[in-house]
Amino acid sequence: MPTARQKSHVLTVACEQTEVLLFDPISSKHIKTLSEAHEDCVNNIRFLDNRLFATCSDDTTIALWDLRKLNTKVCTLHGHTSWVKNIEYDTNTRLLVTSGFDGNVIIWDTNRCTEDGCPHKKFFHTRFLMRMRLTPDCSKMLISTSSGYLLILHDLDLNKSLEVGSYPILRARRTTSSSSDVTSSGSAGPRAVGSPCHQNESGPLSEKHMSRSSQREGGSPRNSLEVLTPEVPGERDRGNCITSLQLHPKGWATLLRCSSNTDDQEWTCVYEFQEGAPVRPVSPRRSLRLTHCIEEANVGRGYIKELCFSPDGRMISSPHGFGIRLLGFDAHCSELVDCLPKEASPLKEIRSLYSHNDVVLTTKFSPTHCQIASGCLSGRVSLYQPKF
Repeated sequence: MPTARQKSHVLTVACEQTEVLLFDPISSKHIKTLSEAHEDCVNNIRFLDNRLFATCSDDTTIALWDLRKLNTKVCTLHGHTSWVKNIEYDTNTRLLVTSGFDGNVIIWDTNRCTEDGCPHKKFFHTRFLMRMRLTPDCSKMLISTSSGYLLILHDLDLNKSLEVGSYPILRARRTTSSSSDVTSSGSAGPRAVGSPCHQNESGPLSEKHMSRSSQREGGSPRNSLEVLTPEVPGERDRGNCITSLQLHPKGWATLLRCSSNTDDQEWTCVYEFQEGAPVRPVSPRRSLRLTHCIEEANVGRGYIKELCFSPDGRMISSPHGFGIRLLGFDAHCSELVDCLPKEASPLKEIRSLYSHNDVVLTTKFSPTHCQIASGCLSGRVSLYQPKF
């Protein structure tokens, strides 16, 4: 079950059988295999710069690697208690952010990294955590859950959050205007909401925990939590699971792959960020609006399919059966901001590419070349250079 990650000069592939593969993306030549990169499935790879990259695994660890010395790890990071699924990185602060099926989001300070690891703190916890992403400017953290909730931490301050233990929470709201509020700190209602981890405080989050020092004058507080149930076509009366979460490279939108709780429907959905602070600091936002969607083939039920934006944000590459579909906001691959509909519109299929003999689970654009990688369940990786 490979997962691909590409820098300009190397393509790295995370594999189910403890391996990481490295390829030359131009010649497709295999460079090296890290045969025992971890003790269990490798789930994700993130480059920190042109030579350092991090991997995470079902063995509950994160490993740091240097392309110049791949015979050994730079260090191994211990802190999660279950499968680690996501790695994000803030290039300004050099903080590594990871999430796992233990429900924890953990921050690692790579500025103080040694061969024994990095200092780390638990930043956030929620039940049913699936995926975690940072917006390109690191102003928001988004967390998807298997229970259909999307959590957004606004005005993100990762440095402050390592020390401050008081966080405001915004009430949950469905992205459609007809739905009612759900208080996430009460004893009733959904339990998929999160709680930031603090040092000298316990119990559920509530508005009374808001710190005056975290409140910005005339705006919303730092690290304020919003809980949404995104609108999904065909799922208004049924629950759904948000299995894949990606962000537009310019921070304009979020991209979700959702499946019904009964696994009989699967959708790719794009939601525009609607900026602006709430009227009152504790009043609910409505940050996301469904703009585009398309129903997927739903081949390979039960498996997570990881989709992605192109580097310029004009196209989406989405696993589709034994291949991938390239999708656009219109038939001309226009910018999202140039074709925002008043109501949700279908994504346009630009091209379909099929070369696998098994279900495709992941796909990734090259950041520098007209090239796309895809990986299937049986472990095969394909590279495409589509012509339009």
